[in-house]
Order: sequence, then structure tokens, then C-alpha cells
Amino acid sequence: MNMTFKRQLFSPQEVKKMYPVSDEATESKKRNDKEIKDVFSGVSDKLILVIGPCSADREDAVVDYISRLRPLQDKVKDKIVIIPRIYTNKPRTTGAGYKGMLHQPNPLASPDILKGLIAIRKLHLKALTETGFSCADEMLYPENHQFLSDLLSYVAVGARSVEDQQHRLTASGLDIPVGMKNPTSGDLSVMMNSIRAAQSGHTFIYRDWEVESLGNQFTHAILRGYVDNHGTSHPNYHYEDLKRLVDLYDESPNLHNPAVIVDCNHSNSGKKFMEQIRIAKEVLHSMRSNESIKRIVKGLMIESYIEEGAQGPGEHTYGKSITDPCLGWPDTERLILELAGLF
Repeated sequence: MNMTFKRQLFSPQEVKKMYPVSDEATESKKRNDKEIKDVFSGVSDKLILVIGPCSADREDAVVDYISRLRPLQDKVKDKIVIIPRIYTNKPRTTGAGYKGMLHQPNPLASPDILKGLIAIRKLHLKALTETGFSCADEMLYPENHQFLSDLLSYVAVGARSVEDQQHRLTASGLDIPVGMKNPTSGDLSVMMNSIRAAQSGHTFIYRDWEVESLGNQFTHAILRGYVDNHGTSHPNYHYEDLKRLVDLYDESPNLHNPAVIVDCNHSNSGKKFMEQIRIAKEVLHSMRSNESIKRIVKGLMIESYIEEGAQGPGEHTYGKSITDPCLGWPDTERLILELAGLF
């Protein structure tokens, strides 16, 4: 094999024992899980807001950002359920660039996955303990989910992973909502097949075990726009796109809890981060205009951090994205309050 086996990593059970979750934090996660599932099942008519940095780069700034969300959540609790993003893995189309805190707990240092596994658990644990938020992360590596399984309340499967069988099968064994993004090509049938697979039970190999899953009834769609064969971004959040998804769900009567989260950034915004504000409001307008759209749209995904935009190499600005550009805090706070007023 053309690789070097550097060292044996800790198992998820060992890392969990090193950094355990308190009884109080466990109860917080249970309450969060129930509130979020109630939205997806239709028991609650609140709007979910999955919001936070494009990628988690440093513990202090990420926890600072999430701490700012806490009083906002208390203000809008009757209308909105906030799920902070702590994305600790970053997919790279060409393999180059920052791959997230799992790979580089210090973005300025060399990759160290042993330290990274500990760093991502400590970050999610600190967020839950200090703010009461159990957060969202991207399931880039399905075999790593167990390191965070007692801390997360939401998981996203990315556009480049949604066709992968191991992602689909692992999602079928999780007991929290899992969002399946449409692939970068925009083929919604791929996304729907992924949802169908994850809502079914399976027998498969997971972390050297033969396991059996029961199916995840809270697996749902995420619309994030797409890129055509010329490399041009196209949105799929408009009224017509949402109505098309309604039709696809209606054509799949065996799927449970038909739902979609609209990703306001990525190809939907063309990575023009300020467009997220307009897109979020347009989605809410579509919901008000069509009852079937309102029935399936459960929330929005927004990239936001303390400082707006993104920084280049050598900038070292606290609370500013080192990957895709994000909304800054003043616009974030204003948007959340506006959405609560509109919803």
C-alpha cells in the first residue's frame, strides 16, 4: 500500500470516557432533540435555523459566537429553533486546503488527527455545557460519528457524499434528524433515493462490526443549489423549486415526515454571503403563498460568524471565516429577529 500507518487512534469509547457528558448536559440534549424532532414531525410549527460558521476553526471564537446565539434563542423561542453549526470536517473538491478541525486543530500547524479527534469533541462538549445548545455537524466521515453521537442534535450529509452508500446506511442508524443535500449536479432523484435508503433498515459493516439499523424517519432534503456542466451556479430555492420538491414527496408516499431545509448559501447564493438575507426572506414568502410548501419547509441553513466575509492567508482575524464567506454578527442578529417577525 502506498501509505504509512502512523499510529493507532483512540476508539470513540475511549475519547468519550476521557471527555464525558454531564447528566445536566445530557438532559439539555434530550430536550433539544425532542424540540427539533417535533418540528420535523409536524407537532411543532416553529422554524429551524441551522446557523454558524462555514467551518469551525478555533474553539474560543466558535464558543463566543454560539454564546451570542443563546440570548437570541430566548427572544425568538416561540417562533424559531436555533441549531448552531459546528462543522469540524471540511470537504475539499480537489483535496487541497483546510480540511477542518478534525485534520488541523490548529489551522496554522501540520495535520494531527489524534489531537483533532479530541479537539472536536471538546468543542462540541463545551458548546453544550456552556450554552445548552447541542449542535449540528457534517457527517463527512461516517465512521467518526460515534465520537460525537452523544453531543449532536443534527447531521448534514454533503453534496459530494449524498450518493455514497456508507453515508446512507450510517444515516439509517442515527436517532437524530439527518439532512441529505442535493448533489452538486442538482439531480434531485439522487437526493430522494438517499432519503429513501436512509429511512429504511439495513445490515452492514460499521467500525468492524456487523450492525443492523432500523431506519431514520427524520431523514430529509436539503436544497443547496447546483453547478451546471459549465461550472455556473444555479439556485433551487425559488417557489417553483420548492413546489417541485412537494411533488417529488407526493410521488413517494412511503417516505416519513416529508421535509426540507433550504441552504441559503453555497450555489443558492453563488457564495455571495449577503444574498442569504434575501433568500431566507423569499423562502418564507413562498411558505406564506403555498400551504403545501409551508408543510414541507422546516427551516433554513445560514453561514454566519462574528466578522463578515472570509479572510485570506496570513490575516488571522478572530471570528472571521477561513473558508467560505459568512454573514457578520450584526447582520445575523438582525436577520434572526426579522425572521421571527415574519414567520
